[in-house]
Amino acid sequence: MSVPVSDGEFMSLESRLRDALIAMGRLTPEGAVRIDEAMRTSGVGFGEAAIKLGLIEPEELVQAAHEARQLPPKAPDGIVEGALHRMSSNRSLPVKYLGMVKAGPSLMLVRDPDNAYSEQIRALRTELLLLNGASRSGNLIVILSPCRGEGRTQLCAELAIAFSQLGQRTLLVDADLRRPRVHTLFETDNSVGLGQSLASRGAPLLLGVEKLPHLSVLIAGPSVPNPLELMTNGHFQRQMAEWRKKYSMVIIDTPPITEFADGLAIASFAEQVLIVGRSDSTPHNNMKEMLRRMAGTQSRIVGAVINSF
Repeated sequence: MSVPVSDGEFMSLESRLRDALIAMGRLTPEGAVRIDEAMRTSGVGFGEAAIKLGLIEPEELVQAAHEARQLPPKAPDGIVEGALHRMSSNRSLPVKYLGMVKAGPSLMLVRDPDNAYSEQIRALRTELLLLNGASRSGNLIVILSPCRGEGRTQLCAELAIAFSQLGQRTLLVDADLRRPRVHTLFETDNSVGLGQSLASRGAPLLLGVEKLPHLSVLIAGPSVPNPLELMTNGHFQRQMAEWRKKYSMVIIDTPPITEFADGLAIASFAEQVLIVGRSDSTPHNNMKEMLRRMAGTQSRIVGAVINSF
């Protein structure tokens, strides 16, 4: 649908709605790009895409439709279209989205943001922000644990949500190609992900998250042969370098160190590592051995979490 502008020119109603929402302070140009991408990938209209992404409420859309009729005329390639074009060509935006998922009930920051665990996650987020306040090129944190069952994947997801809730563009990456779990936390299947991207040397397909517009998720995908070789063939390192440019925060989940060397390989490419253990569960010798092996990675340990939840 189009509406007249001037001298016989037309601009789309979607464009006027974007302008109105930005003028109302309800939408950023970055959010408009997310809506545009969702419209292309899912075939839905502007309003439906915006509401599904959690960027606006239905009543705001109604108000924007009214405000759109009050906006002064301008050429079709207006302020917002120019911003969208500049942002689409900017390296700070993701390349391609596979679809939308939602945060599952086990993710406490979404289900119960006021409980003790959620408060601990926000405190950890604050400490990490203070440690990395001087960084301007984006931060990438690899989370390692010696053994299975220490809460590493849950912590990765909760931290990624916490950073995104600050309005920071955040990417959560499931680099555990052995026994991935991130997809289960976001209630989606594991049909395609990082493993397929590494095997084909192509761009990864990301997932947006409903009601968390600043969070993107890259799941692991189905099992692939030789995961360690794929992690160390150079393509994953290049992807990590791109993510640092595109996102304010990147959180990477890894397999347990006592079973697989993948996490150490990833840590050797990253600048920062966060270590996770479980109180009264993680063997001291396993933690000590992991720290010994990490000494050769040149990565910086930014902290350690003793998980009691």
